[in-house]
Amino acid sequence: MKKTGIMTDSHSGILPEEAERLGIRVLPMPFYIGEKLYREGVDLSRDEFYDMLRKGIDVSTSQPSPAEVIDMWKEMLKEYEEIVYIPLSSALSGSCMAAAAMANDDAFAGKVFVVDNGRVATPMHRSVLDAVEMVEKGYSAAEIKKILEETREKMTIYIGLSTLEYLKKGGRISSVTALAANVLNIKPVMHFSTGKLDTYQKCRGLKKSRKVMIDAMKEELETNFAKEYAAGEVYLMAASSSNDEVTEEWVNQIRESFPGMEVMCDKLSFGLSCHIGPDGLGIGCTCKPV
Repeated sequence: MKKTGIMTDSHSGILPEEAERLGIRVLPMPFYIGEKLYREGVDLSRDEFYDMLRKGIDVSTSQPSPAEVIDMWKEMLKEYEEIVYIPLSSALSGSCMAAAAMANDDAFAGKVFVVDNGRVATPMHRSVLDAVEMVEKGYSAAEIKKILEETREKMTIYIGLSTLEYLKKGGRISSVTALAANVLNIKPVMHFSTGKLDTYQKCRGLKKSRKVMIDAMKEELETNFAKEYAAGEVYLMAASSSNDEVTEEWVNQIRESFPGMEVMCDKLSFGLSCHIGPDGLGIGCTCKPV
């Protein structure tokens, strides 16, 4: 039997092919289109999903059932002595806290370690890769959980929205605010740190919002991440809910703005895109945990 297995959910942006290559398990997140239930990465392609969003079809998120989580744990425990489970931040979903409670049951105590390090999207993906690397170096599940949670503050994301329509649908803003933003071509930049999403700046047009995100990340590297940046211990990241052409343009702009740094890029998960909408772009960074 193998020692330590890694599990995450599809909010990490990890596709089935990568999961198979890494030897990890990814729990598909459920969501509804109209009244029909789908599972991310199983029942619908990303292109089909974004096309439905653009058409204004009603899309809403859900949480995996406790049975789905437990079934995957039981299946993995046939192969591994212990599991590290890295779900979406508890600040954004109740599924993390539910999993943590279930991990205390007699059947899983000391075998399943649920990590709540405030991650989402590409930084969450990076945490999974960090966990895989730590397993390869011989760290235990308990040690991996401790390290990832101790470094939870070392993460920041800026996301530029193309529309406020989806924040309006989610009840985060009023219809009047969304309408005014559309009329004035306001493209807000949102800031997500550990567990908290706020409006960072309101911009006139997408070009301006991209510049604001780049400048914000430069300031982060010079201040909050200065020590890690100087040591070459910062992971720079891009995220997108737009098409491949726009995504590639955005990644190239980031590379030009931060020469010499590698840029990891993911498409945003379906669950996040339900709130952000199509054609959103993001930039973020985390630090090497060990």
